[in-house]
Amino acid sequence: MAEDTELAVSLQLLDGYRFRVDFNAPGMTSFVMDEPAPLGVGSGPNAARLLAAAIGNCLSASALFCLRKARVPVSEMRTEVRASLLRNDTGRLRVGRVEVDLQPTIRAADRVRIGRCLELFEDFCVVTQSVRDGLDVSVQVLPAVAGGETTAA
Repeated sequence: MAEDTELAVSLQLLDGYRFRVDFNAPGMTSFVMDEPAPLGVGSGPNAARLLAAAIGNCLSASALFCLRKARVPVSEMRTEVRASLLRNDTGRLRVGRVEVDLQPTIRAADRVRIGRCLELFEDFCVVTQSVRDGLDVSVQVLPAVAGGETTAA
C-alpha cells in the first residue's frame, strides 16, 4: 500500500445488529456482520472476529511474501488466531490478547533459510503493527433526520 493511502468501507444497517459491509472496491464482495446473542443472532462475524482475522491475514501474507522473496517454496499456509476478550477496569469488554500461530508448509531443506524472514516479517504487517503501536481513531456522529437532512450531534 502506498504511503498516505486511504481506503473506505461502508456499513448499512439491515436489522437488529446486522450490517452489510461494502468495501467500495471493484470486485470485492460485500458481506454481513452481526453480533452474537443476546444482542444479535450471530449470522456473521462481529468486529472482534474480524480484527482477529485481519491480524492473522496480515501476518500470513507478510510471512508468505518474505518466504517467497527468499525463494522458499510454501506448499500450504495455515494460520490459527485466538483472541481473548476481557473486561477492563470499568467493566467494558475489550480484546485483551491475540495469539497467532502461523504454519507454513516448507521443504525440510529450506528450514535453515527461513531465519531472516522470521526476524523481519512482523514489522511489515500493517494491521498488527498498527494495533501494537496504538491507533488514532477519530469519531464523528452525524445523525440523519427523516427527509434526508443531516444534523451534527
